[in-house]
Amino acid sequence: METIKCELLDNCENIIISKSAFQYARSLIEASLDPLVTISTKGKITDMNEALTKITGKTRKELTGTDFSEYFTDPKKARKVYKEVFAKGFVENYPLTIRDHKLTNVLFNGSVYKDVEGNVLGAVVVARDITEQNRIEKELILAKVAAELAQEIAEKAKFIAESATQIAENAVKAKQQFLSNMSHEIRTPMNAIIGFTKVVLKTELSVKQKEYVNAIKMSGDALIVLINDILDLAKVDAGKMTFEQIPFKLSVSLAAMLHLFEPKIQEKNLILRREYDERIPDVLVGDPVRLHQIILNLVSNAVKFTTDGQITVSVKLLREDEKNVSIEFAVTDTGIGIAEEKIEQVFENFQQAYSGSSRLYGGTGLGLAIVKQLVEPQGGSVSVESELGVGSTFSFILPFKKTDKKVELSPDIVELDEEMTNIKVLVVEDMALNQLLMRTLLDDFGFECDIAANGKVAIEKLQVKQFDIILMDLQMPEMNGFEATDYIRKTMKIDIPIIALTADVTTVDFAKCRAIGMNDYITKPVDEKVLYTKIVALVKKAQSSNGIETLETDLIQEVKCIDLEYLIKRTKSNPKLMAEMIALYLEQTPPLIEAMKKSFNDKDWILLYASVHKMIPSFSIMGISTDFEDIAKKIQEYASTQQFSDGISQMVLQLESICVQACRELEIELNKIKNNE
Repeated sequence: METIKCELLDNCENIIISKSAFQYARSLIEASLDPLVTISTKGKITDMNEALTKITGKTRKELTGTDFSEYFTDPKKARKVYKEVFAKGFVENYPLTIRDHKLTNVLFNGSVYKDVEGNVLGAVVVARDITEQNRIEKELILAKVAAELAQEIAEKAKFIAESATQIAENAVKAKQQFLSNMSHEIRTPMNAIIGFTKVVLKTELSVKQKEYVNAIKMSGDALIVLINDILDLAKVDAGKMTFEQIPFKLSVSLAAMLHLFEPKIQEKNLILRREYDERIPDVLVGDPVRLHQIILNLVSNAVKFTTDGQITVSVKLLREDEKNVSIEFAVTDTGIGIAEEKIEQVFENFQQAYSGSSRLYGGTGLGLAIVKQLVEPQGGSVSVESELGVGSTFSFILPFKKTDKKVELSPDIVELDEEMTNIKVLVVEDMALNQLLMRTLLDDFGFECDIAANGKVAIEKLQVKQFDIILMDLQMPEMNGFEATDYIRKTMKIDIPIIALTADVTTVDFAKCRAIGMNDYITKPVDEKVLYTKIVALVKKAQSSNGIETLETDLIQEVKCIDLEYLIKRTKSNPKLMAEMIALYLEQTPPLIEAMKKSFNDKDWILLYASVHKMIPSFSIMGISTDFEDIAKKIQEYASTQQFSDGISQMVLQLESICVQACRELEIELNKIKNNE
């Protein structure tokens, strides 16, 4: 009896344990959010969790005993996979789609379960819902495709932009080259035409002859004005328009400009009035040449379109502080005036207020466009007020810096200096007409003239004869003016004053001439007064100092190759930081110059490219002209291709010269900063 009682207790305990294990297993099954099902070896459902009832929409009773495969969109595939479970013992991540209201994508994972003796009783299957995973994967794929497409579009856009930029740059270069050639080709013969016209006007002529020759001169002068206007606009388009900052006397400059119009004003019986604000400082810092050009265009227009009455030129001080002034210039006429609807057009290229203006009054419609292009880049503004039939007022406002410097004015040369009559001049010029013109002008000055057809001939003449000064054309066959000057300075070690003669006003830069060793330059057509003044001044200076120095006059100014305005702005005028950057330039530039020269001589193109490449960023930082950056890039291009080698040797010399000059000027600036500290 006692034995029976113990067996009953053991069975009860086993029942309790079995029930507990069942509840534990059931809680694990129901804890799964994914459908979980047990199937028999025949593929019939024997048990399932709540997740399966939810996804199929059927009760446990309805599901129990049914075929497992019928709940999938591909029953054949489902039967295959559960059979594979019994064959292999397990299956992992097999993709199926449950046939429910939304066709849920799942990954089938199954494993057999056995009894205590190892017999397979069935399989446990978990169908992991991968709908969200698939959505994310699709979005990632779409995002990747979109990113790749966007990158492709961006690369295409970049290629198109680079191609367009290259085309635009090539077009600008082609235009600049064309204008440069046009300038040289037109101005060279114009130099002879206008020059000889002036020579003829000095001879004995009948009234009719003088009238005809004056007509030729006026036509030549008008053509030169047109050429200059077109080339100035080309400079603006190419970003090459530069503005000097030099001391000048505004009142004197204005008087000299207005003096030019006196004959025409008297001829038309007009009255010229001048109103000048005496509060304006005596000496200002700015670009007097560009100011002359602006006022000359405005006064020229006023004279052209006024047949009766007066023209008033007023200069008024608007604002003044310790360092700067703001001045308003106005030109008022009593001419034909401009209709209100036409006013906006007058500052556009090749535009005049009326189509008949060019026929009646002459001109190209470029003058006011140039005025606008010259005023606004200097931080100024231009405006116009006009009434048809009453007159117009064109005004512009420009800022200038104040200075305590004194300006020594060059005397207006009217008579020849009797003490300067034995000057020996070597004219290096390849054009026969210009050779004759220069000989004629120099003979009139009482100077001795010798002619060389190119730089090579000039060097040969210098080896056997002494001269006081050289007038050097820049574009010549065999050896051009830059090459000849470099040879004279570095190889022959001659300090003779050299004045450049050029008709190419689009590219000539006094800094280039200075860098190679020239003292000054004169543009063609040559103004004989300017020519005489510069020759006499340079010869006198050379005789007194025996050195190459630039005269500090209104006509000849020391041109610095650096402009620290950008550096000052970037460093926020911090002297310590400026000194560090200048010192760094002075440290790194001399070795780069030597590396450039050596690599060029050794034909080490990789080193040449690298050394020039390291120079380029410092040009903008130190305010060196972009012309030299262009030269550096041409050297780089040559180092890469070794093609189009004409002038590369000269470019290397120019780059060396300008960098050496920059170092000299920066050493001075560095010492100033240190002294101020």
